[in-house]
Amino acid sequence: APWCGHCKKLEPIWNELGTHYQDNKNVVIAKMDGTANEVADVNVRGFPTIKFYPAGKKDNKGLDYDGGREYDDFVNYLNTHGKAKNHDEL
Repeated sequence: APWCGHCKKLEPIWNELGTHYQDNKNVVIAKMDGTANEVADVNVRGFPTIKFYPAGKKDNKGLDYDGGREYDDFVNYLNTHGKAKNHDEL
């Protein structure tokens, strides 16, 4: 949400995360305005709502991310739960 203070604080971290993974074909860092878009099966209870969609997951339902909101928290999460493990080898 553009007006949300938490979202505004997260934006530069999220942009840095996108830059970090821009050359990794296994990771997509995306964002959308949840006040202007609705997505079936996505329950938004607050802002920012962060979802993780693992590659190859057959039901295509996002997992709720409930970890820390700092850059290193996201990198560690993706390196543990995603296909980001080989990023440093690219």
